[in-house]
Amino acid sequence: MLDVDIGKLHLKNPLILASGILDESGETMLRIAKNGAGGIVTKSIGKEPREGYENPVVYELPCGLLNAMGLPNPGIENYKDEIKIAKEGGVPIIGSIFGSNPEEFSYLAKKMEDYGADAVELNLSCPHAKGYGMEVGTDLELVEEIINSVKRAVKIPVWAKLTPNTNNIVEIAKAAENADAFVLINTLKAMAIDIDAKRPVLKNVFGGLSGKAIKPIGVRAVYEVYREIEKPIIGVGGIENGRDAIEYIMAGASAVEIGTALYTRGIEVFKEIAKEIEEWMNENGYSKISDIVGIAQVR
Repeated sequence: MLDVDIGKLHLKNPLILASGILDESGETMLRIAKNGAGGIVTKSIGKEPREGYENPVVYELPCGLLNAMGLPNPGIENYKDEIKIAKEGGVPIIGSIFGSNPEEFSYLAKKMEDYGADAVELNLSCPHAKGYGMEVGTDLELVEEIINSVKRAVKIPVWAKLTPNTNNIVEIAKAAENADAFVLINTLKAMAIDIDAKRPVLKNVFGGLSGKAIKPIGVRAVYEVYREIEKPIIGVGGIENGRDAIEYIMAGASAVEIGTALYTRGIEVFKEIAKEIEEWMNENGYSKISDIVGIAQVR
C-alpha cells in the first residue's frame, strides 16, 4: 500500500529521514532504518572535515526549531564506512553533498557513488553557510552547471534540494530541470533575539527555521513546481503526522522527508506516521499511495 518508486529507487514507504538529524554516523542511520524509515538521507558532506559553528547552534521555538550548525561533517574521505554501515539497514541511502562549484559537487557525488550510495542529494539550499547552499542555489546559471556536471559524473539518481528563500522557486526548479528529482524545501533563513541578553540567540546570528511553521510554505512550493515540471518531488518541512504527509502528497510529492518530528515525536515517528497514513487510506478507500499524488491540484 505505501511502497513508492522515485525514479529508479524503490522505497517500502514514502517516509525518508531528512538530512541533518541523526545521520552523520552509520550507526544512527542504521537505527533509523530499523525503526521504519523508507529511505535515509545522510548529513551533508563536503570535501574537507568541518567543525561547524560555535554553540549555541540550536534554539527551540513554539513553532519549530531554529538551527545554524554550520555544515559540520567529517569530510568525504572519512565517510566511506558510515555509508557501508547504513546500507545494512536495507533501505536506499541518499548521500547529501555540498560544494561551491560544479567540480566540487561532481567530485563528491562520484565519491558517494563509489561508497555505495543509491542516489545523491545536492544541497543547494542551506540558508546560513557562506559560499554554500542557498548562496549557490539562487544563481540559476550555476545551478544548471552543477546539475549537468554531476549528471555527467555519476550513474546514480541526482536529487536537487532547492531553497525556499527566493521569490520564484519554479524558476530555480527549471534551472535544475536535468535533475532526476526535486527535494522541496530546506529551512527558511530566520533569527531570534534574547531580549534579556539583548542579542541574537544563535552564535551565527542567522539560522534556518524548520518544523510546523514552514509546512504551508513547503506545501505551496511542491504544489507550484508539480504543476509546471513533470518530475518526482520529495516534500520536506513541518511533517509531524500522517495528515501532514498526505497534504504534501496531495500537492504533488511522491515521498516526504522528516527531520524536526524526530525531535518532537522520537525515533518511532516513521512507524507511527506510516500507520497514520494507512489508516487514512483505508478510511477513504485508497489502496495505493500513488493514487493521491497531486490529487489536490486545481487545473
